[in-house]
Amino acid sequence: MESSLSMPGLVKEILIGLGENPQREGLLKTPERVAKALRDLTSGYRVNMDSLINGALFEVPYSEMVVVKDIDFFSLCEHHLLPFFGKCHIAYIPDGKVIGLSKIPRIVDAFCRRLQVQERLTCQIAEIIQAKVNPLGVAVVMEARHLCMEMRGAQSRNTPTVTSAMLGIFRKDSRTREEFLQFLNRPGK
Repeated sequence: MESSLSMPGLVKEILIGLGENPQREGLLKTPERVAKALRDLTSGYRVNMDSLINGALFEVPYSEMVVVKDIDFFSLCEHHLLPFFGKCHIAYIPDGKVIGLSKIPRIVDAFCRRLQVQERLTCQIAEIIQAKVNPLGVAVVMEARHLCMEMRGAQSRNTPTVTSAMLGIFRKDSRTREEFLQFLNRPGK
């Protein structure tokens, strides 16, 4: 169902519905700011993964685990449009092909810039790396704080939610999975 109002117009209606005066000095530009912020925070819908990867797949005879950990991420909960944020950890075992390391955080960011639930987000990241790199396996673990849970509802503060997606050898081989999880417990730097 399409609205006849523009996004700033809809934000103005929300302000009125909250009992605010959108003509108040501090709120005059809020509808445009919110619209711009929402477009940016949901820009992942417009990302083409092939363009993002941009050919950064390389034939390399390497078959040991590649781990990129502590990728900061921010997303919006699709249920309340409130932020959730945390760290993402990714591992894959190449099968003759590797992906440029800088592409991994960009993939995370592209999926985070959509209305999300953490469970789906975790799987989407794992599945795209599996599809584009075709490794022996992919593992993704995400740890996040959800403001929808901390600011409202349960009001449970500082309670991270952890999700994982294990594909290929990470799902089939408990030793490989355990090796990845040990990497996560090692201090960085």
